[in-house]
Amino acid sequence: MSLRLEMLQVARLAPKLLGESAHLVRRFLIRQQNEDGGFKDRTGRSDLYYTVFGLDALAALEVQSPKPDASSPDTLERLARTSAYLQGFGDGENLDFVHLCCLARAWSATTAGMAGLPELCRAPKEILRRIESFRSDDGGYHLALGSDVGTAYGCFLALGAYQDLKAKLPEPILLAQCLRSLETPDGAWINERHPQQAIGHLPSAIGSTNATAAAVTLLRQFNLPVSRAAADWLLARCHPQGGFLAAPQAPIPDLLSTATALHALAGMEVDFAPIKESCLDFVDSLWTNEGGFHGNWSDDALDCEYTFYGLLALGHLSL
Repeated sequence: MSLRLEMLQVARLAPKLLGESAHLVRRFLIRQQNEDGGFKDRTGRSDLYYTVFGLDALAALEVQSPKPDASSPDTLERLARTSAYLQGFGDGENLDFVHLCCLARAWSATTAGMAGLPELCRAPKEILRRIESFRSDDGGYHLALGSDVGTAYGCFLALGAYQDLKAKLPEPILLAQCLRSLETPDGAWINERHPQQAIGHLPSAIGSTNATAAAVTLLRQFNLPVSRAAADWLLARCHPQGGFLAAPQAPIPDLLSTATALHALAGMEVDFAPIKESCLDFVDSLWTNEGGFHGNWSDDALDCEYTFYGLLALGHLSL
C-alpha cells in the first residue's frame, strides 16, 4: 500500500471519535478552498502544499461509492476546480522539490476522487524527471539540487511522489542506504547529516521524531527490518500530558510529531495503549468548534495541514 493510501486509510477512522463533530471539520475544510481550486495557506492564498492536505482530509471524511456517477456533485465540482488549479502548474517547471512532490500527490488525490474519468495529470514522466534531478550523490533526495547527501524528509517525499504517479522508484536500495546513514546509535534518525560525517558515526547527533517516523515508515515500505530501539526512542518522546515532542529537548508536544509518531509505532505493531488517553486529551485540546486543529498549544492559526494530522492521530487512537 502506498504512503498516501496508508495514511488515508487510518485518517478515515477519525469520525469514530469525532462523532457529530465530523461535519464541523468537513465544513472547515470546504471553507479552506479558494475559488481558483487551491486550498489556503496561513495567509489565505492558494498553495499546493496545503492543497494536498485539504484534499486528503476531505477524502478521509467522505465515504463515496466506487461508482463515479454516485459521487457527490459537490465533491466533483470541488475536484474539477482543483484540477483546473493543478493544470496551471504544467509539468512543474517552476516548482521547488517540495511543491513538485505536492503536485504529484494532488494529482493522485484529484484523479482518485474523480474515479472513472480520464487520467488528469498530463505530464507524470516530466514531473518525475524533475523530482529525480534532486537525487543526492548518496542515493537519497534533498530539497536542494546537487546535494552530496539526502534527507529523511526528501526521501519520504520522493517515494510518495513515485507511488502517487504509479511509477517505480529507481534504485530503491540506494535510498534505503541513505536512510541508514542517518540512523543514530540510540535508535533514532536525524533528518540530515553533514557530508563529512561518515556513515554510522553520529555519536553526538540528536534524533528527530519526524525524521525517525519517516525513516521507520520508509524502511517498512521496503520490507527492511527496524530495531526495537526506534520504537523505544519514539515512545520516550511522549509528553506526560499527552502528545509527542519533536525532539528530546522540545518544550511542548505538537500535532505533527504526535501523528507521525503514532503512525510509525502502529506500523511497527507497537502497543501504545498506555498513552492513548493522554494523547486523546492532547489532540482534543488542539481542536476548536470552528472545525480545525491547531498545531500546538501556542499556535493561534488553523489550517488544512494540521487538520489532516489531527485526523491521522485520531484514526490511530480510535483503534
